[in-house]
Amino acid sequence: MPTGIQTNRTAVALPTDVSQEVMQLARGESAIMQLARRIPLPGRGLSIPTITADPEAEWVDETASKPVKNPGVAMKIMKGHKMAVILPFSTEFRRDLAALYDNIVARLPGALAMKFDRTVIGAVQAPGENFGTLAAATKQSILAANNFTAYDGMVAAYENISTAGGILNGFAMGPQGYGLLLSAQDKQGRPLFLPNSNDGRIPGVLGAQITQGRGIYKAGAASPATPAIVGVAGDWRQAMYGMVEDIRIEFSDQATLTYTDEQSQTVTINLWQRNMFAVKAEFEVGFVANVNAFNLLTGATPT
Repeated sequence: MPTGIQTNRTAVALPTDVSQEVMQLARGESAIMQLARRIPLPGRGLSIPTITADPEAEWVDETASKPVKNPGVAMKIMKGHKMAVILPFSTEFRRDLAALYDNIVARLPGALAMKFDRTVIGAVQAPGENFGTLAAATKQSILAANNFTAYDGMVAAYENISTAGGILNGFAMGPQGYGLLLSAQDKQGRPLFLPNSNDGRIPGVLGAQITQGRGIYKAGAASPATPAIVGVAGDWRQAMYGMVEDIRIEFSDQATLTYTDEQSQTVTINLWQRNMFAVKAEFEVGFVANVNAFNLLTGATPT
């Protein structure tokens, strides 16, 4: 166990090796972080120039004047917003710091990754201004119905993104969306997407890779007006996320925790009374993207 982590009420930065491991695991559980590009993010935020239109070359005659063109450029602001989670543990873990470390590493990445992905697709409200989301992206159904297949919906996404000047190079899929792909059939009833025999994963669709994450899901209905979001297709060269600093940790065995349980009841736990302690993790992250280069994949009945 790396030194520097205490079990009292002290805020510390995780040692480099621990922090990198936690973030690598979080990135591995976030379908969007796997596809988007990570950039350094200063605490005051960052202005990112984006090209909205490429200059167009022209044919010219010999000795004729050459055309002068200007590319379309816009500025996007990426600002870090704090994400935090508290995890309670029994005090028995104090007897074994390795077990404490293992549980932090095992449980934190999933919580961080799910919230990040759900925020980006619009399943939960963005934390504030200058945190980009894909909530306004064009929606394409991949539900098989009415002589329509999942493949038809993914081709429609490819065409829409191409029209916007992008190249579809990746799909971020939730478990529900991945299930739709596995069950998809062509119009003769044959499976459309066959997983590899060695790892059970679909190698790719339309030449683009597929990543999975539990956070790529927004509950909805079969109605096109309120569809469930089950995936994202896009040109991931046009999406970036940034972190202000490494994850920070605070430990406490004296605090009182208040949370809402599965029955929507407010529960209060005194850690000292129950021989427990809690770990609070927080970090600052931002996201920006060209929304026109993305499509949200839905489970709505195709029209």
